[in-house]
Amino acid sequence: MANQDLSMPTKYNPQETEAKWYPYWVEGKFFEATGDESKKPYTIVIPPPNVTGKLHLGHAWDTTLQDILIRTKRMQGYDALWLPGMDHAGIATQAKVEGKLKEEGLSRYDLGREKFLEKSWEWKEEYASFIRSQWSKLGLALDYSRERFTLDEGLSKAVREVFVRLYEKGLIYRGEYIINWDPQTKTALSDIEVIYKDVQGHFYHMKYPLADGSGHIEVATTRPETMLGDTAVAVHPEDERYKHLIGKMVKLPIVNREIPIVADDYVDMEFGSGAVKITPAHDPNDFEIGNRHNLERILVMSEDGKMNENAGKYKGLDRFECRKQIVKDLQEADILFHIEDHMHSVGHSERSGAVVEPYLSTQWFVKMEPLAKQAIELQKSNDKVNFVPDRFEKTYLHWIENIRDWCISRQLWWGHRIPAWYHKETGEVYVGHEAPSDIENWEQDEDVLDTWFSSALWPFSTMGWPDKEAPDFKRYYSTDVLVTGYDIIYFWVARMIFQGLEFTDERPFKDVLIHGLVRDSQGRKMSKSLGNGVDPMDVIDKYGADALRFFLSTGSSPGNDLRFYWEKVESTWNFANKIWNASRFALMNMDGLTYDEIDISGEKTIADKWILTRLQETIDDVTRLIDAYEFGEVGRILYNFIWDDFCDWYIEMAKLPLTGDDEEAKKTTRSVLAYVLDHTLRLLHPIMPFITEEIWQHLPHEGDSITVAAWPTKKVELVFEDAVKDFTLLKDIIRSVRNTRSELNVPMSKQIELHIKPKDEEVYTQLKRGQQYIERFCNPSELKMATDLSTPEKSMSNVLTGVELFLPLAGLLDLDAEIARLEKEVAKLDKEVERVQKKLSNQGFIAKAPEQVIVEERAKEKDYIEKRETVKARIAELKQ
Repeated sequence: MANQDLSMPTKYNPQETEAKWYPYWVEGKFFEATGDESKKPYTIVIPPPNVTGKLHLGHAWDTTLQDILIRTKRMQGYDALWLPGMDHAGIATQAKVEGKLKEEGLSRYDLGREKFLEKSWEWKEEYASFIRSQWSKLGLALDYSRERFTLDEGLSKAVREVFVRLYEKGLIYRGEYIINWDPQTKTALSDIEVIYKDVQGHFYHMKYPLADGSGHIEVATTRPETMLGDTAVAVHPEDERYKHLIGKMVKLPIVNREIPIVADDYVDMEFGSGAVKITPAHDPNDFEIGNRHNLERILVMSEDGKMNENAGKYKGLDRFECRKQIVKDLQEADILFHIEDHMHSVGHSERSGAVVEPYLSTQWFVKMEPLAKQAIELQKSNDKVNFVPDRFEKTYLHWIENIRDWCISRQLWWGHRIPAWYHKETGEVYVGHEAPSDIENWEQDEDVLDTWFSSALWPFSTMGWPDKEAPDFKRYYSTDVLVTGYDIIYFWVARMIFQGLEFTDERPFKDVLIHGLVRDSQGRKMSKSLGNGVDPMDVIDKYGADALRFFLSTGSSPGNDLRFYWEKVESTWNFANKIWNASRFALMNMDGLTYDEIDISGEKTIADKWILTRLQETIDDVTRLIDAYEFGEVGRILYNFIWDDFCDWYIEMAKLPLTGDDEEAKKTTRSVLAYVLDHTLRLLHPIMPFITEEIWQHLPHEGDSITVAAWPTKKVELVFEDAVKDFTLLKDIIRSVRNTRSELNVPMSKQIELHIKPKDEEVYTQLKRGQQYIERFCNPSELKMATDLSTPEKSMSNVLTGVELFLPLAGLLDLDAEIARLEKEVAKLDKEVERVQKKLSNQGFIAKAPEQVIVEERAKEKDYIEKRETVKARIAELKQ
């Protein structure tokens, strides 16, 4: 039973409130999935953040959306599991640890692999604690009893299992191919770890002399330093210009190596000179041509991007320095005859930012075609993965339908070491879960797996797979929804789908909710270089987590980017204060009411019935919109209900019975206040967990925490349509009178005459039912209401739906100003009539619109016309 502690401060202090509730929730195990078989499971796995640093606003947004879902489902009676964890982030973490060592004058090679990994684990523990601290400040309802890490023993076992199985099926292979190479981190990258940027470069046009001295052939390149590794020039077999040269030799400038002219269909006769230099070790297309013509592969660079011994006199130069020098030498030799400005797309490392080098290297690959085929077929079935918004399904399918084999080996130490061993004498390759028994005769592959290889297994490896009998795997897999940004559909979402299908025969999640990126107020991406980043912890320190969460969850629609504005966060903080103050008022008027004493079955006022009806509508809308992932609309509906309906209208109306002498009416109003506030807090709780828990604990309540309180459900017996009609009319009248007072600078404390002319007896009866509200909130010195009311002289009028209002304001009304105001009202109504009539005269609209929509539009037309005629008549009266 609640103790109504009325010592709530007048102003909400989020820092004080938020600090106490998270430990209470965690220690109370309110976030832990119970395994209760009587409940339906609902599962989300958190996209694991990298242990490289602190969470940014994108993480805060992503996790807030997940938290809304998991809190809602738990309150709805599901056995809800939100599984937390972190990613080892191979390249990024190793770069951070190596950077720290560099400050100490050391490299990883000085430490050796084992000591370096110890340092990496120390880094992981330090930053994992930062991340957990941030999760707690955000209020995330995570089941810490199931926290995982991509390098923990269980997940490592799953990784080895997948590697071995794919290898045994022939879907993992090792070979020498052109891969994306990052010379800064000295590791291979997969295609999607390469970010392409438009760069102003050049086309270098050169003349390669024929070996027999009979002339030359023109070629062009954007990377002249790679010419040192050329092993052929290719032309199209049908190109009449070069048919006679096919089979001849050219002398490669500078190197003076003779290379053949070959014919290949790949060459575009229309592009450039129609002749292409072929460098099989430094270009993926040239590599394929080289294979077809059995050409030598000559690497001219080392792994650090410097020229190697095959580059002759350029050995040791950085690749870009070599470019400058070789261009100069070619110009002097009259080989390079034209340099053309050329804007082209250049690959950059997603991790280091270095220009990626196409590079011949022996790596491990996943054969993607069979895996991709399963994923494509899934989307044609009833069990497909549902993308929200659905436009992202096309994005996903376009990529997976054109997928290339995935390079999965990385030249790092931090990560899952490839479970492959090479025999020291025979060179035999052994792949297995464990090392060979005669380990002294074998050497393990030095490389580790791409981080995304283990991340792709996250939905099922975290549940105990490959043990398919593991309790969590059997109960909570597959998961219900994945929440993530559109920027990692390729990196992560696609890979989880095909690995889930391959190893569990199920989709890993039912829905994928896609959100955009958080941008600054100008729409720019947040970055260190622009200095426009915002630390979510700074926002929480200033305005509280609830304010940040409400802003993040309601600031955009699914799939779209979100712009960050400090002003909007401040406005959500004001919203929290509004809730706080309304709750203080309610609590101060509870008069010791206990949960068992709440009774809303008694005689209710129009205001009681109206707020209860609006609550049912809000429950219905919020529940439906959360299920549709329309969090922006959820926020709008809750904001309007709480701020406008509950705080601005109902609480004001409730003061009438609360300050009256009718004790029964007081009890009912207290019960309605407690009931509506309790249910409202429950609806708001998934978005603003801290303030709702704090207030709820002061309210008469049942249970230990709002986190496990039942989700409100719509009760049809609490829907009073007639009361809504009555109250809507009263609101319109009160608002109109207040606006008129404001226009004429007449304070509410000054009484004025108010005459109301209803259009018929039905409206008159409505007015009589709500007369006490009109008298209390319009403060009339005299109130006249009649269907045959005569228009008073020199009065200000307002035409509302069903009634005309007249305020005789002798000595206060400027007649000309009133006529001008009414003429503006006519012009406004003219536009409304024209708009609705244009819509109703549109045959396309009439043919396609639902009948109910057409009925509503015709009702609007009738209403606008009636109002316009009434206003025109009033103008005519004033002009007499």
